[in-house]
Amino acid sequence: MWLVMSAGAGALGGFLSLCLAMDRHHEDAYGRGTTPGRRRPWLRAAGAAMLVLSLGASLGLQGPTRGWVLWFGMLTAAALAAAGIASYAPRRAARIGMAAALLAVACLAPGLLIAA
Repeated sequence: MWLVMSAGAGALGGFLSLCLAMDRHHEDAYGRGTTPGRRRPWLRAAGAAMLVLSLGASLGLQGPTRGWVLWFGMLTAAALAAAGIASYAPRRAARIGMAAALLAVACLAPGLLIAA
């Protein structure tokens, strides 16, 4: 269960981070006239790292064959959730993304100990 939560939260945090790296969504979240600027590479790197963490959790949970299928399912669900958050609650997107990233990292350690 811990690795499933880590995979889902990591995918959501990754997609929200990548979403906030785009000009339009960043403006929606922080106000018109703002751009990610110097934060853009950091947001992209954090998004990619969270997606890789999500992949690792999925592969650790289901193995190399079914883990990929689980990961693609998590990506689909997280992409739909991120699109909804970016559309209907853009000002909360950064806080939700940060909370998801912290949850993914926090759930990874107990999940790996139980899986081993």
